[in-house]
Amino acid sequence: MRHLPGILIVAALAALLPPTARQAAADEPDGRGHLQEAFALAAQAYGVPENVLLAVSYLESRWDGNNGLPSVSGGYGPMHLIDGQVRPGPRHHVHGDPRGDESRPHPITVPDITPVPPEDTLHRAAELTGTAPGTLRADPTANVQAGAALLADYQRRVGGQPDAGPAGWYAAVARYSGSAGTAAASVFADEVYATIRTGATRVTDSGERMVLPATPGLSPVRPPAATGLRRMPGAVTPDCPQSVSCDWIPAAYQRLKSGDHGNHDRYNGHRQIDYIVIHDGETGYDVMTRLVKDPDYLSWHYTVRSSDGHIAQHLRCDDVGWHAGNWYFNSRSIGIEHEGYLARGAWFTEAMYLASANLVRYLADRYDIPLDRAHILGHDNVPGTTPQTVRGMHQDPGPYWDWNHYFELLGHPLTASSDPGARSVLIMPDYTVNQPRFTGCATSGDCPPRSAASVWLYSRPSTSAPLVRDIGRHPHEGSTYSVYDHAARASTGQRYALAGREGDWTAIWYLGQKAWFHDPADAPVSVPASGRLVTPRPGLSSIKVYGRAYPEVSAYPRGVSAQRLTPLQYSLPAGQFYSLGMTSQGSYLRSGATARTRHPIVRGDARYRQIQFGHRVMFVRAADVRVVSP
Repeated sequence: MRHLPGILIVAALAALLPPTARQAAADEPDGRGHLQEAFALAAQAYGVPENVLLAVSYLESRWDGNNGLPSVSGGYGPMHLIDGQVRPGPRHHVHGDPRGDESRPHPITVPDITPVPPEDTLHRAAELTGTAPGTLRADPTANVQAGAALLADYQRRVGGQPDAGPAGWYAAVARYSGSAGTAAASVFADEVYATIRTGATRVTDSGERMVLPATPGLSPVRPPAATGLRRMPGAVTPDCPQSVSCDWIPAAYQRLKSGDHGNHDRYNGHRQIDYIVIHDGETGYDVMTRLVKDPDYLSWHYTVRSSDGHIAQHLRCDDVGWHAGNWYFNSRSIGIEHEGYLARGAWFTEAMYLASANLVRYLADRYDIPLDRAHILGHDNVPGTTPQTVRGMHQDPGPYWDWNHYFELLGHPLTASSDPGARSVLIMPDYTVNQPRFTGCATSGDCPPRSAASVWLYSRPSTSAPLVRDIGRHPHEGSTYSVYDHAARASTGQRYALAGREGDWTAIWYLGQKAWFHDPADAPVSVPASGRLVTPRPGLSSIKVYGRAYPEVSAYPRGVSAQRLTPLQYSLPAGQFYSLGMTSQGSYLRSGATARTRHPIVRGDARYRQIQFGHRVMFVRAADVRVVSP
């Protein structure tokens, strides 16, 4: 059966199904209700060990079909077959000032870089099976069959025996990563075999419960090339955990014609790092790792590749990247870019999530960063610096980033409070079934239905009510359902003060107003949460809100220009409560030198409370609020 044309294998696989399954498959032409059987039959047809096939798919897609949409690297279906003919969409990192310091404006231009196309595994699999590429994109069962055929082809190419047991497929699995002969391929294969040893169970986006039984003692046979160093050679040893593959691709640092320097600030000493900022690059890994070499562009610390989770480091963690658009956050954060797109219908691979989480866990431990949503931020959670910059702040990684799963991989799962009188809620929709409406993924119309980590917020407890207003994002009009508009959205892991309940609806305090979201008891999208809250101190009708925690003017020494601390256009009214993330002393890191000289850090007496004010975090003066214990 292994050498039958693909169309005959499809018929053979259907014939091998039990009669009830064949009837159900006839009722469901895409076969999504019988994915477990599809893996078993495809493994049998092509001679691939079933647990190897399941584990490879899990590391790529977690067995999801993703409604026939491509991943961020152009991969389709449960087996992540990459269509090399898919071209990247337009980049969105083309506006604003990534440095985020109005005393040193740094507008950017985006170089025109032609991406190198990836290996086209989808069309190769189509040749091996005789199945049309369009079918492999849209039909999960056909996709699984083609992935099995591709793995069997790799096993032959690397000289493996077609009847080898699961331990003998290491080289073919490494080749499936798309990074043949590199440390990244070995790490990918190691993760696949780790998944086989632990097993996995999950309900997919089609509603089917999939099972990979654990094989605890399985030890793969590694070829000699896979047993050496796992980091690629480079001028600098990258600062990464041992569990990932990582290399050093340095960001550009040089004096520019304007007299400024690019594209980051070097720091002599150890920075105070409070945040890790998660980005997507709106382009591919190949382009991102070339863009960061341009001194006129921006910079970040790490880039994570989609296909295999390989990581490139561009800056020392103590150097300041220009990535967040807010100098206060740039000076206190590490920026991690991920190959991908916010809204092109693309999804993030499990290999990318896993590598990124391993990196973040390592950095959080090294720099003592709490693993919560007040410190592990999306770029879309970073506030504007002044009222003028609020509207142009970025929206990545967007609503399709699975924060719940990400924190599970971080080893700090998001959990509910056991306190029945909890005064906060944690946003926690079921990512698989939560598919809110979005517009703006294409030129017109709604985005395709997809799993998302966000919930919509309404001005009244009704889906017919207008969305809540964001006067910074939309000073003259209402919020929209655009995938690029987070003005009326709350995201998984964010904690908000409870403002009321009415039937199947829950209200939170959000941007100075009461915001409602649908939260039925039989399908809740929030859970009770504990944690401190802040509210204006008695006697104040409202207080100012800031995008930075800068010191007071009197704190700046001679020779260092005082930075204006301009309040944003929002205010926090009396009687409202907001979740407290952290408290910090006002500070400003002065930079601008073109060498590793000593950079003064200005510290003031003023203290600030970081709060979850809207979709973004913001700051209030500690003297203006009182803290309410949970």
